[in-house]
Amino acid sequence: MGLDEVAQKPHERLMTWLAADMEAVNAMIRDRMASEHAPRIPQVTAHLVEAGGKRLRPLLTLASARLCGYDGPYHIHLAATVEFIHTATLLHDDVVDESSQRRGRPTANLLWDNKSSVLVGDYLFARSFQLMTETNSMRVMEILSNASATIAEGEVLQLTAAQDLATTESIYLQVVRGKTAALFSAATEVGGVIAGADATQVKALYTYGDALGIAFQIADDLLDYGGTSATIGKNVGDDFRERKLTLPVIKAVAQASPEERAFWERTIAKGHQAEGDLEQALAIMARHGTMAAARADALAWAGQARDAIATLPDHPIRGMLSDLADYVVSRIN
Repeated sequence: MGLDEVAQKPHERLMTWLAADMEAVNAMIRDRMASEHAPRIPQVTAHLVEAGGKRLRPLLTLASARLCGYDGPYHIHLAATVEFIHTATLLHDDVVDESSQRRGRPTANLLWDNKSSVLVGDYLFARSFQLMTETNSMRVMEILSNASATIAEGEVLQLTAAQDLATTESIYLQVVRGKTAALFSAATEVGGVIAGADATQVKALYTYGDALGIAFQIADDLLDYGGTSATIGKNVGDDFRERKLTLPVIKAVAQASPEERAFWERTIAKGHQAEGDLEQALAIMARHGTMAAARADALAWAGQARDAIATLPDHPIRGMLSDLADYVVSRIN
C-alpha cells in the first residue's frame, strides 16, 4: 500500500479499489436517468448527482459483492439502484423540509419547484425498480422493495415525532432505522446475496450496514450543531430551525429543568424561535453533556458495525469497511 493510499479516507480508498466498478455504475446512472420526452428529468437529477457526495451506499453494494467473491455484472445494476433510491429520497426530503441547500448547492426544489422535485423523485424510484428486476433475483427485489417501503415509513414517522417532546430515544432509533439505516443495510445485504454468499455472511453484511447507518445518522445529527456548512453541505442549525428532535436534543429534553423544558416547548414544539435561540440550545446541551453522550452512542454503533464483519473473508475490502465505520464517527471529533 503506497503513501497516497494510506493518506486517503476509507471511502476514498474504497473508491480507488473499486474505481472500474464505480465508473460502470456512474455510466449506468447517466444512461438510466435520461428521458427522451421529459428533459427536466436529467436536468434535475444531474444537478443533484453531479454535486458529488461520498457515494457511500453504492460503494457498500460494490464492496460487499466483491468481498464475497462476486465476479458477475449485476452488482453494477444494484449499486445504481441503491443510488437512485437514495437520490429520490433526497429530492423528496428537500421538499418536505423546505430545504434550500444540499451538498453545498441550492436544492432542486429551489432551482425548479416542488412539483418537479417530487415527480423526478418518483421517476427515479421507478427506474430503480426497473434496474433491480434485471438481476432476475427475487430475493434482491424483496430486500430493496422492503427497504423502499421502510424508508417511506420512517419519513412519515419522523413527521409525527419531529416536534413532539414526548419522542423517546427508542422512537428516534426507529426513525433512523427507517430513513437512513434501511438503505445502508439493504445496500450491503444485496451485495452478499448477488454474490451467492451463505446466510451467515449475508446476515453479517446486513448487521454491518444497519449499525453503520445508525452511526452515520447520529454523526450527521451532531454535525448539524457542531459542524460547518462546508462540512455538512447544508446550513448549520437547520435541524433546530426545522424543529427536528434529534438525539442530542432528545437527551437534553429528558434532563431538562422546568425553565429548559419551557424553552424546548417554545422553540421546538410550538416553533416560536428568536435570535439567539440556537446558541441557547447549544448551551443547554453543553450543560447536560448530551452532545458527548450522543457521540458515545455513535461510537458504540460503529463498534457494532466493525464487530459484525470480523468473521467475513480476510480481504483488504473488509479492512476498508471496518475503517469506514470509524470514519463516519470521526467526523464529529
